[in-house]
Amino acid sequence: MSPGLTPDKRLDIGGLETVYDQLAQAIDQAGPDKSELFLVKLALLNAQALGDAGQFTAQVRIALQDL
Repeated sequence: MSPGLTPDKRLDIGGLETVYDQLAQAIDQAGPDKSELFLVKLALLNAQALGDAGQFTAQVRIALQDL
């Protein structure tokens, strides 16, 4: 589990699949010229909703692994 996340905040596999599908559709909708801007905006909105810069930094590090 990621630092600071409680079990009740974690998505199950079905929830992750739903989020993945929504994200893929939104990236397609944004198009190749705007997909990076969309992802930055989404990350900032989610960081604001998370409300913890340290936890966001940790999530960025985790996401960069194994690219």
